[in-house]
Amino acid sequence: MGRRNRIRWSVTAVLALTPPLVVAMAGVPPTTTQAHADPFAGAPGAGEPYYPEDGNGGYRVQHYDVAISYDPPSHRLGGTARLDAVGTQIMRAFNLDFDGPDVRRVTVNGQPAEFDRHGEHELTVTPALPVLPALPFTVTVEYAGAATQHDEGGWTFSPSGGAFAAGEPHSAATWYPLNDTVTDKATFDLRVTIPSEWQAVSNGLRVRDTVDGPNRTVEWASRHPTAGYLTTVAIDHFDFLDQRRADGTPLISAFAPKAGRARELEQRLPEVLDFLESLYGRYPFESGGGIYVDTDLNFSLETQTRPIYAPWTDLNTVVHENTHQWWGDSVSVKRWSDVCLNECFASYTADYLWPERKEGDDVDARYRKTVAENLDNPKFWEIPLQNPGAGREFTSVYYRGPLFLHALRRTVGDAVFFPAVRDFAQAHAYGNVSMPEFRQFVQARAGRDLTGFFGAWLDHDTVPAPEYLYPGSLRA
Repeated sequence: MGRRNRIRWSVTAVLALTPPLVVAMAGVPPTTTQAHADPFAGAPGAGEPYYPEDGNGGYRVQHYDVAISYDPPSHRLGGTARLDAVGTQIMRAFNLDFDGPDVRRVTVNGQPAEFDRHGEHELTVTPALPVLPALPFTVTVEYAGAATQHDEGGWTFSPSGGAFAAGEPHSAATWYPLNDTVTDKATFDLRVTIPSEWQAVSNGLRVRDTVDGPNRTVEWASRHPTAGYLTTVAIDHFDFLDQRRADGTPLISAFAPKAGRARELEQRLPEVLDFLESLYGRYPFESGGGIYVDTDLNFSLETQTRPIYAPWTDLNTVVHENTHQWWGDSVSVKRWSDVCLNECFASYTADYLWPERKEGDDVDARYRKTVAENLDNPKFWEIPLQNPGAGREFTSVYYRGPLFLHALRRTVGDAVFFPAVRDFAQAHAYGNVSMPEFRQFVQARAGRDLTGFFGAWLDHDTVPAPEYLYPGSLRA
């Protein structure tokens, strides 16, 4: 995210289970507390300390196939979402995350299922037959109703009457049901039906765009696993810019009616991706681009392959959000306490590496100036970079994260730093990783003990000692 101005069980065996289980299957779905205590129900959360109700246990999703229809004048949103998943335990009930329109019908493996909505975004599903461990199953949810604008992230109305979905760490559950945890990434296909004069943009590759009478149907397909908050759809009267990288990767960018001035900026995207590839290895996805909205937003967001940009977007923002295609999208965190892996790298790349390599800036001088301006400012240092706390994860990683990475670079030297971060990004492509794993990886490459350095910069809420604050060429 970029801130404004850079700030194997048989069925027979299952049916022979104890009577209480059979009775429960036929009854009303359990509450969240009961489901969590029930060994035959998937947990209502995925174990994320910051957001305990996010995600769900008992299964993993492999693929989402989502079809929505949207009528801009009435804001009516209808959808059918199919989740192809695999059970990790036997389940007579399991949860999805969904905070969208009314649910009309749910099926599991083609058979009608009981369902119940409760809490902020819990959709509990009770299938006719239990889900079995290590076996694939399919859940289909049909829903329809008036879409609701979510000001804190999610479905958002545009001035033109269109809409888009964006938000971190939450967004997807406002427009389709999912297992909303960053540790359960899945491939994602989307089909959008809208009035013919409108356009729809999403992640990955555009595989269909047809008009049939009054309606247009657009299909997008993502070939690589995606975390829920990194999926998006945007509906507007878009103008498009089609570009290609030298290797043939298609870059499809869309501009809302009042966002056309950004076209010249987006023409630099091939240059930006070439630069980032030189740092972090091959671009990880099948396509790229951007979605430039004309809605007043205080953030831009690294939605996978195609970031969403607010009207105030500048070149720094484009570099930042595209750095996230490596750090955040391909290499994703295990927990939100690891968010420095996302934002520290995106901010350092945009604020230091691009100005240094492309514009000739003295970034050592920039570092010293920033430190000097904040040396006596306790608030600048009070939120740790590692495990900053729920609600504070998108704070210090932006303004102190670049300092940490620059100090690390000057401590271990360029010959260690750049190959290490590149190799780390490539080794963990399309997976999830933690800050402790990053620390261990760099430590193994450094040839020196970095325990004190990492502790001072990442774990504490005070100014690092001079030996860690001014290493190498940063010595005053």
